[in-house]
Amino acid sequence: MTWDAFHRRGEVLRNVLEHAETYRDGELPMELPGVAETFGDELTLLGALQLRWHTRLAGTIERELMGQPMDLEASVMTAWRKTATDLAGLRAILDGYTAAPLSGEMAQMLDKAHRKDWTLMAAMSGKASPADKAAPRVGRAIEQKAREAYRPRPSGSNLPGRRRAEAPTRQSLMKRVKAHLVA
Repeated sequence: MTWDAFHRRGEVLRNVLEHAETYRDGELPMELPGVAETFGDELTLLGALQLRWHTRLAGTIERELMGQPMDLEASVMTAWRKTATDLAGLRAILDGYTAAPLSGEMAQMLDKAHRKDWTLMAAMSGKASPADKAAPRVGRAIEQKAREAYRPRPSGSNLPGRRRAEAPTRQSLMKRVKAHLVA
Protein backbone atom coordinates (compact mmCIF):
# COMPACT_ATOMS: atom_id res chain seq x y z
CA MET A 1 0.00 0.00 0.00
CA THR A 2 1.41 3.37 -0.97
CA TRP A 3 1.55 6.32 1.37
CA ASP A 4 -1.22 8.07 -0.59
CA ALA A 5 -3.40 4.95 -0.55
CA PHE A 6 -2.86 4.62 3.20
CA HIS A 7 -3.98 8.21 3.80
CA ARG A 8 -6.91 7.86 1.40
CA ARG A 9 -8.04 4.71 3.21
CA GLY A 10 -7.88 6.52 6.55
CA GLU A 11 -9.87 9.46 5.17
CA VAL A 12 -12.56 7.19 3.75
CA LEU A 13 -12.74 5.25 7.03
CA ARG A 14 -13.17 8.52 8.97
CA ASN A 15 -16.04 9.45 6.62
CA VAL A 16 -17.65 6.04 7.18
CA LEU A 17 -17.37 6.48 10.96
CA GLU A 18 -18.84 9.99 10.81
CA HIS A 19 -21.72 8.70 8.69
CA ALA A 20 -22.26 5.79 11.10
CA GLU A 21 -22.33 8.17 14.07
CA THR A 22 -24.76 10.51 12.35
CA TYR A 23 -27.28 7.88 11.24
CA ARG A 24 -26.73 5.00 13.67
CA ASP A 25 -28.82 2.77 11.44
CA GLY A 26 -26.49 -0.22 11.68
CA GLU A 27 -25.88 -0.24 7.92
CA LEU A 28 -22.56 -0.18 6.09
CA PRO A 29 -22.49 2.99 3.98
CA MET A 30 -21.11 1.45 0.79
CA GLU A 31 -22.60 4.33 -1.23
CA LEU A 32 -20.29 6.96 0.30
CA PRO A 33 -17.69 8.37 -2.07
CA GLY A 34 -14.55 6.25 -2.16
CA VAL A 35 -15.86 3.36 -0.04
CA ALA A 36 -16.37 0.84 -2.85
CA GLU A 37 -13.08 1.80 -4.51
CA THR A 38 -11.11 1.71 -1.27
CA PHE A 39 -12.60 -1.33 0.47
CA GLY A 40 -14.20 -3.24 -2.39
CA ASP A 41 -16.90 -5.08 -0.47
CA GLU A 42 -18.84 -5.17 2.79
CA LEU A 43 -16.63 -7.83 4.36
CA THR A 44 -13.45 -5.79 3.92
CA LEU A 45 -15.08 -2.60 5.24
CA LEU A 46 -16.59 -4.45 8.18
CA GLY A 47 -13.18 -5.96 8.96
CA ALA A 48 -11.60 -2.49 9.00
CA LEU A 49 -14.36 -1.21 11.28
CA GLN A 50 -13.98 -4.20 13.61
CA LEU A 51 -10.25 -3.51 13.82
CA ARG A 52 -10.98 0.15 14.68
CA TRP A 53 -13.35 -1.02 17.43
CA HIS A 54 -10.86 -3.52 18.87
CA THR A 55 -7.99 -1.03 18.82
CA ARG A 56 -10.06 1.67 20.54
CA LEU A 57 -11.37 -0.82 23.10
CA ALA A 58 -7.85 -2.03 23.95
CA GLY A 59 -6.58 1.53 24.37
CA THR A 60 -9.54 2.55 26.50
CA ILE A 61 -9.09 -0.49 28.72
CA GLU A 62 -5.43 0.44 29.24
CA ARG A 63 -6.38 4.02 30.21
CA GLU A 64 -9.09 2.84 32.59
CA LEU A 65 -6.75 0.39 34.29
CA MET A 66 -4.21 3.17 34.84
CA GLY A 67 -6.84 5.19 36.67
CA GLN A 68 -8.50 2.36 38.61
CA PRO A 69 -6.13 -0.59 38.92
CA MET A 70 -7.82 -2.10 41.97
CA ASP A 71 -11.14 -3.15 40.39
CA LEU A 72 -10.08 -4.68 37.10
CA GLU A 73 -13.46 -5.99 35.99
CA ALA A 74 -15.20 -2.67 36.68
CA SER A 75 -12.48 -0.86 34.73
CA VAL A 76 -12.91 -3.19 31.75
CA MET A 77 -16.70 -2.73 31.80
CA THR A 78 -16.30 1.04 32.05
CA ALA A 79 -13.89 0.95 29.12
CA TRP A 80 -16.34 -1.07 27.02
CA ARG A 81 -19.14 1.41 27.77
CA LYS A 82 -16.94 4.41 26.99
CA THR A 83 -15.83 2.86 23.72
CA ALA A 84 -19.40 1.96 22.81
CA THR A 85 -20.49 5.52 23.61
CA ASP A 86 -17.69 7.11 21.60
CA LEU A 87 -18.29 4.75 18.67
CA ALA A 88 -22.05 4.25 18.98
CA GLY A 89 -22.61 4.24 15.22
CA LEU A 90 -19.84 1.70 14.73
CA ARG A 91 -21.22 -0.42 17.56
CA ALA A 92 -24.64 -0.37 15.84
CA ILE A 93 -23.04 -1.64 12.62
CA LEU A 94 -21.14 -4.42 14.38
CA ASP A 95 -24.21 -5.48 16.36
CA GLY A 96 -26.44 -5.36 13.28
CA TYR A 97 -24.15 -7.47 11.11
CA THR A 98 -23.51 -9.88 13.98
CA ALA A 99 -27.25 -10.44 14.25
CA ALA A 100 -27.72 -10.74 10.47
CA PRO A 101 -24.44 -11.38 8.62
CA LEU A 102 -24.52 -11.20 4.82
CA SER A 103 -22.58 -14.44 4.41
CA GLY A 104 -21.06 -17.35 6.26
CA GLU A 105 -17.65 -15.78 5.77
CA MET A 106 -18.86 -12.57 7.44
CA ALA A 107 -20.33 -14.55 10.34
CA GLN A 108 -17.02 -16.38 10.82
CA MET A 109 -15.03 -13.13 10.69
CA LEU A 110 -17.28 -11.46 13.25
CA ASP A 111 -17.25 -14.51 15.53
CA LYS A 112 -13.45 -14.60 15.48
CA ALA A 113 -13.26 -10.84 16.11
CA HIS A 114 -15.71 -11.02 19.02
CA ARG A 115 -13.73 -13.87 20.55
CA LYS A 116 -10.61 -11.70 20.41
CA ASP A 117 -12.46 -8.83 22.09
CA TRP A 118 -13.80 -11.15 24.78
CA THR A 119 -10.40 -12.74 25.36
CA LEU A 120 -8.90 -9.26 25.78
CA MET A 121 -11.61 -8.30 28.24
CA ALA A 122 -11.23 -11.50 30.27
CA ALA A 123 -7.45 -11.18 30.40
CA MET A 124 -7.44 -7.49 31.30
CA SER A 125 -10.02 -8.06 34.03
CA GLY A 126 -7.80 -10.75 35.56
CA LYS A 127 -10.48 -13.41 35.13
CA ALA A 128 -8.66 -15.59 32.56
CA SER A 129 -5.38 -15.77 30.71
CA PRO A 130 -5.33 -15.18 26.94
CA ALA A 131 -4.42 -18.85 26.43
CA ASP A 132 -7.33 -20.06 28.56
CA LYS A 133 -10.03 -21.73 26.44
CA ALA A 134 -12.67 -20.27 28.75
CA ALA A 135 -11.46 -16.69 28.16
CA PRO A 136 -13.96 -15.87 25.39
CA ARG A 137 -16.86 -17.13 27.51
CA VAL A 138 -15.66 -15.13 30.52
CA GLY A 139 -15.12 -12.00 28.42
CA ARG A 140 -18.54 -12.36 26.84
CA ALA A 141 -20.11 -12.38 30.31
CA ILE A 142 -18.19 -9.21 31.18
CA GLU A 143 -19.41 -7.56 27.97
CA GLN A 144 -22.99 -8.55 28.77
CA LYS A 145 -22.69 -6.92 32.20
CA ALA A 146 -21.27 -3.78 30.55
CA ARG A 147 -24.15 -3.72 28.06
CA GLU A 148 -26.71 -3.83 30.87
CA ALA A 149 -25.58 -0.40 32.05
CA TYR A 150 -24.89 1.00 28.55
CA ARG A 151 -26.84 4.15 27.65
CA PRO A 152 -25.73 5.64 24.31
CA ARG A 153 -25.87 9.39 23.75
CA PRO A 154 -28.38 10.76 21.27
CA SER A 155 -27.37 10.51 17.61
CA GLY A 156 -25.00 13.21 16.37
CA SER A 157 -23.79 14.32 19.81
CA ASN A 158 -20.26 13.04 19.19
CA LEU A 159 -19.62 14.84 15.91
CA PRO A 160 -16.77 17.33 15.52
CA GLY A 161 -17.92 20.91 15.89
CA ARG A 162 -20.83 19.98 18.13
CA ARG A 163 -20.71 20.92 21.76
CA ARG A 164 -22.37 18.60 24.18
CA ALA A 165 -23.36 19.28 27.72
CA GLU A 166 -21.34 17.10 30.00
CA ALA A 167 -20.84 17.07 33.68
CA PRO A 168 -17.33 18.14 34.58
CA THR A 169 -15.12 15.14 35.18
CA ARG A 170 -12.64 14.94 37.99
CA GLN A 171 -9.25 13.53 37.23
CA SER A 172 -7.70 11.09 39.61
CA LEU A 173 -4.71 12.23 41.62
CA MET A 174 -2.46 9.98 39.53
CA LYS A 175 -3.68 11.55 36.25
CA ARG A 176 -3.13 15.06 37.61
CA VAL A 177 0.40 14.17 38.77
CA LYS A 178 1.19 12.62 35.38
CA ALA A 179 -0.18 15.67 33.56
CA HIS A 180 1.93 17.94 35.74
CA LEU A 181 5.06 15.90 35.10
CA VAL A 182 4.49 15.94 31.35
CA ALA A 183 3.97 19.72 31.30
